[in-house]
Amino acid sequence: MLSRSNPAPGNFRDSTVLLLDGVSQVPTTGTPADRAGVMATAQRGRVAWWQLVAAGLSTSSIGRLVASGHLYPVHHAVYAAGHSAPIPGGAEAAALLALRPGAALSHITALLWWGIADEAHRSEPEPIHITVPGAGAQGPAGVIVHRSTILARKDLRIHDGLPVTAPARALLDQAADGATRELERMVDTALVQRRVNLRQINDVLARAGRHPGRVPLTSLTEAHTATTFTRSEAEERFLALIRDAGLPTPLTNVRRHGFELDFLWPRRGARDVAVEIDGYAFHGARAAFERDRRRDGILRAAGIDVLRYTWRRLTQESHAVVAELATALSASV
Repeated sequence: MLSRSNPAPGNFRDSTVLLLDGVSQVPTTGTPADRAGVMATAQRGRVAWWQLVAAGLSTSSIGRLVASGHLYPVHHAVYAAGHSAPIPGGAEAAALLALRPGAALSHITALLWWGIADEAHRSEPEPIHITVPGAGAQGPAGVIVHRSTILARKDLRIHDGLPVTAPARALLDQAADGATRELERMVDTALVQRRVNLRQINDVLARAGRHPGRVPLTSLTEAHTATTFTRSEAEERFLALIRDAGLPTPLTNVRRHGFELDFLWPRRGARDVAVEIDGYAFHGARAAFERDRRRDGILRAAGIDVLRYTWRRLTQESHAVVAELATALSASV
């Protein structure tokens, strides 16, 4: 039996009896409406015509279910069961059912499905990306279909009931757009969340051939000596500032002497330098203020100088912030 993150079935000929989760089988008992409901429940409320036929429903029975409101057409030969209201994952399930067996969510859709990409940070909804093995296929409206001749069984998973490309493969596909800061953040997020490790990414790269994502993803992983995963928009702003200024890249979110530091520059033969990004919600209260100063004192005694910056200073005094940090990093003692 497949778990949520185990590989998807390699024998796609069995898909005539399996549902999208790779485990549930097409029911053959109960009324036509019951059988349609059981299948839809396992597939985010969506069911395909070929599954209904495999469950023993005739074309006329399917027509009656549509006419009676038990089934609502979503795509050609794909239906929503019971109602047509949007539900989480419903659009993805319907898109998969509209394509041939072996299709899997991919690219940014897969990264969103894994929780590696963040929908809240995207300016507009993405079309659904799906990869199919072999030759290309035409997708329904709102669905971008990619074909792949290097899609291996280990590149596929079942996650939250739907077939999806593995995180490493999804990162490779998304990297075809170039090695952007967003891609770097997604790589870091995947590593921090333990969705993927560098060995898995390197394995995908070794099999990538002329895939357009190979070079951008390789450049990111080769330079990946420490995660640059950050936790807030302010931390992202600070990281962009120091990169634009050409300052050394810090370690991020690392622990020292029992405390987690937002940014740290370890220095051989000199005091380490740390930067903490203060947000009012976490640092504005009197108790938090006292706690932060006590923490800074402990770190200072341990050889780490701590600089603190707020969102206001990052946005309104960015040049002063960069100058202060550069001075601290250039100090010899």
